[in-house]
Amino acid sequence: MKDTLTDANFPRTADGRVYHLGVRPGEVANRIVTVGTPSRANTIASHLDEKPKPFVLTSERGFMTITGLFKGTPVSIVSIGMGSPNMDFFVREIRESVAGDLAIIRLGSCGALVDVPVSTVVVPKACVAVSRNVDFDFVNPQSSSEPAYRISKPVSADPELTEQVLKALEAVHPPTSKAGILAGTVNASADSFYSSQGRQTSFPDHNADLIEHLVKSVPDLATLEMETFHLYHLAACWGGRTTGPKAGAAPLTTGPVSPTVEAKAAGGGGSIPSSAQDANEAGPSLSDGSVIRAAAAQMVFAARTSRDFITPQEVEDTEHWTALGVLIALANTKIPQDRMHSDKGSVWELA
Repeated sequence: MKDTLTDANFPRTADGRVYHLGVRPGEVANRIVTVGTPSRANTIASHLDEKPKPFVLTSERGFMTITGLFKGTPVSIVSIGMGSPNMDFFVREIRESVAGDLAIIRLGSCGALVDVPVSTVVVPKACVAVSRNVDFDFVNPQSSSEPAYRISKPVSADPELTEQVLKALEAVHPPTSKAGILAGTVNASADSFYSSQGRQTSFPDHNADLIEHLVKSVPDLATLEMETFHLYHLAACWGGRTTGPKAGAAPLTTGPVSPTVEAKAAGGGGSIPSSAQDANEAGPSLSDGSVIRAAAAQMVFAARTSRDFITPQEVEDTEHWTALGVLIALANTKIPQDRMHSDKGSVWELA
């Protein structure tokens, strides 16, 4: 049995670790790439500076965080799995662990609703959410007056960060690549890989005309996936807030979170808080008017019109150059020094 929690509102361990990601202040940088899989996170991490040795932490809940330097700039790479609930864990727990501004780029896969080759990279300017309407009677559809699926209003990406992503990707795009870069489009994030993306299974999902309806209803719609809308939405909702829980203010016993630290920062990586008191002292104090900037780069794995699917070699090639591109975009994103998390005691601190 897990140890008793002292605060169910925002669980945190006695040494300041958040409940699901397992990180604490000083282990995550202000500039972040988020991905779905550990393998993609490791591909991105291969571009990091050798010193200090990147810090790697895997939480009991399956989230993996890698923090190091890219050309001298602190960056983190966080693998979160799939779906908007995991994106919610990520954004909220990172926000409570990092002081100042955040710049977050999602590098993920998607399906294309427009006629482009697989391995095309799409930089969406906005997203809508597509959700299965649980009030619809899927067994007796004729009795329902409501639609089977709901489509939200669009929410925009951060224009400055999106421009940085596009410029960086264009700069590193291999001239021999058969696929290009598509920008200025809208993405749809679904709450299911199957029903809300119009895929046909044995369940009575009543989604045969969903893709056609989406394309007609959402101007500039080009892609489908499961996470980006929630990132854009939470970033837009933050809106320069200045308050938030203090690190360690509601400590727990250490049982509920069991992070596995694979490698600590070397070469003067600095100490990490080891007690609730130290965690309080090193914890984030959110800067006045802090912002969360969000953007995305999406690799087309599936062409929904032609039903083509990307090959393993195309995945490897595309992930490698897009990884470099998003890291360059983050390094080129300006964050004022007074809106940066302190280097003191961090895993990226240099002697």
